[in-house]
Amino acid sequence: MRLKIKRGDQVEVITGKSVDKGKRGEVIRVLQKSNEVIVQDLNIRTKHQRQVQSEGKSINPGIVKLEGPIHISNVMLVCKKCNKPTRVGFIREDGKSIRICKKCGAKLD
Repeated sequence: MRLKIKRGDQVEVITGKSVDKGKRGEVIRVLQKSNEVIVQDLNIRTKHQRQVQSEGKSINPGIVKLEGPIHISNVMLVCKKCNKPTRVGFIREDGKSIRICKKCGAKLD
């Protein structure tokens, strides 16, 4: 299944944890197999990192903050033109699919 959100898109969290609900951020990574996205500075997780040595390099121990994945159904793409969360439509131009905003009709690609 083709996903409607790509890396670098601006998205808004529409449901989920009350801490992150309504916040906007940029998509860092798209996980296609699990239909999830990782959004910058949202869904922060705390990981207790143990010191690891491999190939002569060492990773420092401590508490590390990481972004956790959010299911793609819990975020909406934000249109650059109208600056509102919107659904995504597709049109065909010159044999290529182009994403469009369902609210204002602007091209998103």
